[in-house]
Amino acid sequence: MNHNHEPSEEEKDNWSQDPDNWIWGLFYYNPKDKRIFPPKRIKEMGWTVNFANPNSVFLCVIMILILMILCESVKR
Repeated sequence: MNHNHEPSEEEKDNWSQDPDNWIWGLFYYNPKDKRIFPPKRIKEMGWTVNFANPNSVFLCVIMILILMILCESVKR
């Protein structure tokens, strides 16, 4: 049995729809899903962050820091 298989699109869609992968219905957390930005439950609403992926959390922290720096530079 191959444990390193790439999940199918159907399996990825099922992950996004599974309520057990959502904390308080707002935060997507699925360690099996390696995507940084998986689609939201309603795909037309865009993407969300997979908080189980350390790369996505790191990327979000970097984006927040950049926004904070930009806001501070605009105030001056």
